Formats: sequence, structure tokens, C-alpha cells
Amino acid sequence: MKLYFTLSLMLLTLSISNGQNGLPLDTIYANDTKNVALFFPEPIRQGITGSENFVFTFNREKEQHLGLLQAKPGQESNLLVISNNGAIFSYIIKYCTKPLKLNYFISESNSIGNENRVSEDEPEIEDIPKQPLGKHQYYERFCSYLLNRQEHISLRRKRKSGIVLHLGKIVFDKEELYFVIQIENNSSMDYDLNFLDIFVETRKKGKKKSLQRIDPEPLYSYQVPSKVQEGTQVWLVYVLPKFSISNERRVVLELNEKNGERDLKLKLSHRYINNPH
Repeated sequence: MKLYFTLSLMLLTLSISNGQNGLPLDTIYANDTKNVALFFPEPIRQGITGSENFVFTFNREKEQHLGLLQAKPGQESNLLVISNNGAIFSYIIKYCTKPLKLNYFISESNSIGNENRVSEDEPEIEDIPKQPLGKHQYYERFCSYLLNRQEHISLRRKRKSGIVLHLGKIVFDKEELYFVIQIENNSSMDYDLNFLDIFVETRKKGKKKSLQRIDPEPLYSYQVPSKVQEGTQVWLVYVLPKFSISNERRVVLELNEKNGERDLKLKLSHRYINNPH
């Protein structure tokens, strides 16, 4: 069975950990003062950690075999890496004040499987599509995956009159940025959504200071509500083309109420956009 949605492999990590031949996953230790270097046999295509207190970085613009891992104090998690040839590598990752090893040279034999290969122990499922997913189908599945992960956090938030606009996270995948957003209604009145926009704002310097607004067109939106009932919260996702901004620009999430005045603007500096998950 070929898996077209590669990131869904994260959901299989726990079962794979007892995986091939019953061997447990290796553990990699890291801290927040040193980079732990992982050299893979093929260039890295995707790398994901299961917790926010671990950061795995690699060159997304130019193919490289090197990935860097850092950690903050917290519970152990896992790291999933997929190389260009489809090989899958999975590790337990833990915080350690003084990691004994700072460089890992990983061989192809450490792979737990390949996303392009049919498992001998896995029965064929007839309802799996036999052709690659279309763009919108992929966006829908990845958005669903992001919202189903039990790690909803809030990087930034803005409150007004019982309405809270949260930015949960920004995730980079392929050539898109996924904005995971929550609208929370703690008021005693339903919130009717007029629009939720994401735009880039540029400060012009000089005597006549002004703001220039650029509206990137969303490629896809997922579970955007028309109403948020009192005492409830909703999660949604906006998909935008990949972009970066200078420190003179900022991204603004603008929430506007229909026939009301509970409007919010959540402003994000360049570091949130240029360092997605």
C-alpha cells in the first residue's frame, strides 16, 4: 500500500516503535545550548518532532544530508525524518543537560521502512486511491491531520469583548504555509463571522509614515465557520503560498464581526513567518 500523505506516518510511529523485528527505537539526546548534528544517507525531504520543546531544522531550499536538533526541558518526544528516496527514520528524543554525543552518522540500515514500498505484513486495502492526490485533496487531508494532532497551543493571541483570536502554529510543508488558528467565544452572545483575512503590512519610513498592505491569496481554507456560538471555540486552517518577510514587515490576522464591532487584529513579527514548524 503506497501512502500518498507522508506526514500521516507520524500517526504510525508508536506502533512502528515496536516495529521491525521487535526492536525499540534509538534515543537521541539534545539540549538548548548545542546543536546535535544528524547526517542522513540521502538528502532530507521532511523532518517532524512530536513536541514543541524540540526543534529539528534542515535546509528546505537546497538538498542537504544534514539536520540539526535542539531541545528545551520537557517530556520526551519523537523525531520522524523522511529522505528524498522515501526512507523513513524514527527516533525517541529526550532533553539532556550534557549530551554525550553531538554527531550522528546514520546509515540506510537504520531506516524503519520506505513510504514507497508495500509492507509484506500489511494487507492491501482496496479503497486507497491509486492515483496521486490533487492539490485540494492534499490540503484537506493535511489540514485535518494538523487539527487532529493533540498538541493545540497558542503562539500569539488577541482578546476583545470575550472574543479571543489565537494563532496556534504556522507549519511549512512542500511549498505552502499552514496557519492553524482558533477563534474562542467567551462572551454571552454568538459571534457571526464576516471575514478572517491574513495580510502583510509594510511600514513606510520618512516624514509621512504610512502602511502598505499586501493581501496574499489563500490557496485553501479548512473549517472556516460562519458563526462561533457563545461559550465555544473552533479551530481552522488557512493555506498560503510559501513566503518570508523582512523585519520591516509584519503579518496581520484580521477578524471581523458581521453586524458587530468585536473586531480583532493579531500582529505577527517576521520571526513567526520565517521560522515555521
